Order: sequence, then structure tokens, then C-alpha cells
Amino acid sequence: MTRSELREHVFKMLFQIEFNDEAEMPEHLQYYFESIGNASTKNKNDIQKKYEGVISHVEEIDRLLNTASKGWKTARMNKVDLTILRLAVYEMKWDDEVPEGVAINEAVELAKRFGGDSSSSFVNGVLGKVAKQES
Repeated sequence: MTRSELREHVFKMLFQIEFNDEAEMPEHLQYYFESIGNASTKNKNDIQKKYEGVISHVEEIDRLLNTASKGWKTARMNKVDLTILRLAVYEMKWDDEVPEGVAINEAVELAKRFGGDSSSSFVNGVLGKVAKQES
């Protein structure tokens, strides 16, 4: 499984937190893993590790996003865009294996695939501001 495919699975798992209680998530995640037949044990471990990493930093990620996105606080953001942004900011700030530019490019690609017409430009703009804040 490619890194892009792994990232897409993490995105899909993270998207579920917007609609499910925290207590229900282990069951949802177990079902999700059962539904991806082509994933090896290593793939599943990598997906779960990144998912848990994002979850553990959501408050800090949301603070960074709220600072970077003037007029678009996380509470008002489209849930798809917000999920993509959270994953990308996690990769930019806490995942040493993913270069910042790759995290941004991959987020834009996810936004093109799963978001609305303006999602990719919104995601790109917000992540550009996050990158500049931390420079």
C-alpha cells in the first residue's frame, strides 16, 4: 500500500470522529480495518499510529488552524476540509517522516478528491499560512 493510500485511510478514519462518540470509535475502527482487505498488519499499524497521533494533538492542531484561518474557525469549517487540515498539520508538525511540502501537496490532493469545488484552494491557503507561522 502506498503512503498516499495509507493517508487516505487515516483521513477516512479521522472523518468518523466528527459523527461518532469517542467511546464508539474502537468498534468503528475495528470494522473499518476489517473492510480494507488489502492492508497488511504493518499497514494497519501505520494507519492506527497516525490516526492516534492526530487524535492526541487535535486541540493543538485546532488552535493552529484557528490562528491561520482568519474568519474560518474550525467550528465553521466543512468537516471534510477540517479533517484534511488536521491530518496535514499533524504531518507538518509531528511526523518527521513527511516533509512539509509533501504534507501540503497530499492534503490538496485529498481535498480535490473528497472536498467541494473550492476545498483544494482553501486547504492550500490555510496550510500555507500554518507553514509561515511556524517558520
